[in-house]
Amino acid sequence: MEPTPLLDGLRFAECPRWHDDRLWFCDMHARRIMTVDEHGHAETVVQFARGVTPAGLGFLPDGSLLVVNLERPVILRRAVDGAVTEYADLTSLAVGPLNDLAVDRHGRAYVGSSGTDGFDFEVRPPKGSGSVILVEADRSARIVAGEVDAPNGPVLTCDDTRYIVSLLFAGQLLGFDKRPDGSLHNRRIWADLKPGGADGITVDRENAIWTCEPMTGQIRRVREGGEITDMITVEGRMPIVPCLGGQDGRTLFILNLHGGPDALMNRTCTATIDTMRVVVPAW
Repeated sequence: MEPTPLLDGLRFAECPRWHDDRLWFCDMHARRIMTVDEHGHAETVVQFARGVTPAGLGFLPDGSLLVVNLERPVILRRAVDGAVTEYADLTSLAVGPLNDLAVDRHGRAYVGSSGTDGFDFEVRPPKGSGSVILVEADRSARIVAGEVDAPNGPVLTCDDTRYIVSLLFAGQLLGFDKRPDGSLHNRRIWADLKPGGADGITVDRENAIWTCEPMTGQIRRVREGGEITDMITVEGRMPIVPCLGGQDGRTLFILNLHGGPDALMNRTCTATIDTMRVVVPAW
């Protein structure tokens, strides 16, 4: 199965979320948040100035959008009317840049603290320096999982009872169960993907995870324990992150990088979005 092109002309597309019949994502190097529908109609909904590089996205129950700022350890909020304000300052808790986030049905945001000064694959974060920070609906914050190095692409299962995150440099998915108060427990290796790994991830109704492995071009569906049920390999681009969505939840959006790691680091890369149809829906 070969993915179908949907959108091009991007610089570095990341952090997708399906919401309100559209895919929302960051075009990070262009400092903007965009949307695209299943027909390829795209729109810029927020254009940031210098000082803000948008990263992780998540929606609160009222429809407002939370946005991680990669340049400072703060989360911004875009209200439904488009106004952007600071939502939470996590300076006292974060080590290194904040990265992706996921929001549960109660409006609690789980955000990864990378534990490193950057995302250079040649530089590993000091072991134990990363974490998962929980921002409550009242904006208070605390660390709910320590020693989570370079957490990336977090997801919450459909029943809102499990939290799964990719360990960017370890080639593993890390899983937790979620208590009613939002705290995490029962930490475990959800799947060991070595010698490959996973960048971004998305979860379906059966709690299987779709992963992207940029260096091999592999897009895989993985069950807890590591069983791979589906896999395709794309050429000529690096799949970075998938996201399930669409009207029926069976469209897998795939955000791709063109130009390779060097182009990413010197900001000369380009990006595209493809789609493919899958059997098991998101919800």
